[in-house]
Amino acid sequence: MRSSRNPETKRKDVVWFALNDDRPLFAFGGIWTEFRGDRGTKSKPIPGPHLVYGFLTTSPNAVVEPIHPKAMPAILTTQEECDVWMRAPWDGVKALQRPLQDADLVIVARGADKEDRAAAA
Repeated sequence: MRSSRNPETKRKDVVWFALNDDRPLFAFGGIWTEFRGDRGTKSKPIPGPHLVYGFLTTSPNAVVEPIHPKAMPAILTTQEECDVWMRAPWDGVKALQRPLQDADLVIVARGADKEDRAAAA
């Protein structure tokens, strides 16, 4: 199921996810890499190289699936998981390419605003 458009804005809502209502820090598993090519708009391309971050995805859990039906990021929730991501060989890291349990992710805000004003307060 795809998220429907907001009848007031006629656009899809921006959705903010967190591990819980306290919004603790977490990370996406991914890598920095160099992209050699143009970025930006077709009318104003910015020639590369560009340093870009590509994150690893997995199938979505039930919380993410209505908003992003194809995939969700591999989310690292603890310092131990971050350490494994940064230091372990792939055989140790690949277990982190999994959706979080549904109970481990909540929607904390949604709407047209692209800034999470509640987190900034």
